Amino acid sequence: MNKLLRSPRAAAQKTVDEAIGEHASILSSQLQAISEVIFPPAASKLLRRFTSGEAAKLMGISDSTLRKMSLAGDGPQPEVTSNGRRLYSLAQINELRQRLAATARGRDAHDFLPRRGPDDHLQVLAVTNFKGGSGKTTTSVHLAQYLALQGYRVLAVDLDPQASLSALLGVLPETDVGANETLYAAIRYDDERRPLSDVVRQTYFNGLDLVPGNLELMEFEHTTPRALTSGKKEADEIFFMRVARALDDVADRYDVVVIDCPPQLGYLTLSGLCAATSMIVTVHPQMLDIASMSQFLLMTHDLLAVVREAGGELRYDFIRYLLTRFEPQDAPQTKVAALLRNLFDDSVMTNPMVKSAAVSDAGLTKQTLYEVGRENLTRTTYDRAMESLDAVNAEVEGMIRAAWGRSKR
Repeated sequence: MNKLLRSPRAAAQKTVDEAIGEHASILSSQLQAISEVIFPPAASKLLRRFTSGEAAKLMGISDSTLRKMSLAGDGPQPEVTSNGRRLYSLAQINELRQRLAATARGRDAHDFLPRRGPDDHLQVLAVTNFKGGSGKTTTSVHLAQYLALQGYRVLAVDLDPQASLSALLGVLPETDVGANETLYAAIRYDDERRPLSDVVRQTYFNGLDLVPGNLELMEFEHTTPRALTSGKKEADEIFFMRVARALDDVADRYDVVVIDCPPQLGYLTLSGLCAATSMIVTVHPQMLDIASMSQFLLMTHDLLAVVREAGGELRYDFIRYLLTRFEPQDAPQTKVAALLRNLFDDSVMTNPMVKSAAVSDAGLTKQTLYEVGRENLTRTTYDRAMESLDAVNAEVEGMIRAAWGRSKR
């Protein structure tokens, strides 16, 4: 028990809830102060520019081809630094992609601009696990940013009341998100319900929009039981369809939706899973985490079976298990990884998300590895982490393209 609560004097002065409330207030104020140092109130988060080599690699062309386009005045012109380096913004890269797709010779236009066609369904990926600390939010934000870097139109949905995804994308849940400005606004049961398009925010990452989260999302956990007992039978009132119906409002604007689910099986998570077309379960390869995942899968099975019997239509393009925070030199972890592969075969992703200090170092400033330039971290550590991230995300991209009937790029 906390010493503060054991002390007779402290107990006389503060009740448990008052002490916890005081600690919460102190921590919140300190986090806000730190955040204001890193990102002053008047500032907004900006994405770095990319070198011509990085830009060419993202577009799938050679650096010399990009240089020729620049010299010919074909497309947006890069910023040229004092030492002659050519730098492109992501918006410029996406404009160049459109030009390349329009004039593609001998290559599929989708190789340059991989957006879904009129017959391709919206891909909704739910990233989930029952246990916190499995790398769920880290996976979600890096996947969303990777897909945006590849030229997809991406919507990130923060379904977790803790809202770590929102914070990583430059939206502070305590100060930047007001009442009725989360996904809850589009799935609530009363007259204050709003279309999701009113809630979506553009981010500093061109091609990546956000539906932010905060503690307001917990209202859905409280109001849904009341709605279930109210006797309303209309299809629109079925709680597990509400996230899917909310996404219908903006579906034409995006190719992929990435949902960061809460680390528990409540109404929010269940609604997110019912809206999904694919699911990625993040799992730390240790026996306690595997045991927790087992319980998660059993509970998910029971709940989704109830949903199916109630008329919910569940059709997934793929379900994959992603090993996160994986340490290849750790013998127990490699044994657990081998166990999972023996049990689930191809359902375990080929590439694991390797544990890296580079990801943690970037997180200190609320940034991701795709935002931090190579020059800002130890280069060998950065390169190893980027190789792992890109391999994982490219594997997911391949599954998305396969669901649309396209080959891997």
